[in-house]
Amino acid sequence: MNNRGRRKGADGEKSRELLLEIAAKQFALHGFHETKISAIVKEAHVTQPTFYLYFKSKEAIFQELVAVFKAKLYTLVEQSRLSSGIEPGKLQDRIAYGIAAIFHLFQDNEQVARIGFFASEEALDMKMKMVAQIEENLVTEVENGYFHGNVDINTVAIAIVGVIEQLTLTKLWTGLKTPEELAQEMTRLFLHGLLKES
Repeated sequence: MNNRGRRKGADGEKSRELLLEIAAKQFALHGFHETKISAIVKEAHVTQPTFYLYFKSKEAIFQELVAVFKAKLYTLVEQSRLSSGIEPGKLQDRIAYGIAAIFHLFQDNEQVARIGFFASEEALDMKMKMVAQIEENLVTEVENGYFHGNVDINTVAIAIVGVIEQLTLTKLWTGLKTPEELAQEMTRLFLHGLLKES
C-alpha cells in the first residue's frame, strides 16, 4: 500500500508514531492553537482520514503527547533517586546529572510542557506527583545517610519542584542557561546553601 493510504499492523504503528513526532514538532513551532491537523498530515505524507484512524482530534493527539511527557517525567524523577554507596566526591555530580535530565526533558518538549505542566487542569496534579516522588527519594536518601533529616522533607521536595518550574520558565526557555548549568546551580544551592565557605 502506498504511504498515503490506510495502514495496518507494524506500518500502522509507524504511522501513528510519525504523527506523534510531527505533531510534537508542530506544537513546538506554532503553539497548540496555531497548529493545524492539515499541516501535521502534510508533513507525515498521510491523509486526514489516516490521522483520524489514530486520533480523534488535535486535542487527543496533544493529550497523548502530554501523557508521554508525564510518564517520562515521573520516570526521570524516580531514576534520580541516589542509590546507596555513592562516593562523597561524586555525589554532587550524580545529583546534577539527574536534575539536568529533567531540564532536558523540559527543553526538548517545551510546547507540551508549557501546556501540560503549567497550564492544563492536571498541571497541579502532575507537580504534586512529582513532589511525592522526590519526597520518597529524599526519605530513602536520608535513610541511606546522604542527607540529614533536620528539615521537613516535604518542604524540600516542594521547593525543588518550585525551583525547577521557575528556572525552566525564566532561564531555560529564555536560553539564558543550559540544563547542565541550571542543574549545577540547583545542586550547589540545595547541598551548600548561600553561606560563604570558611
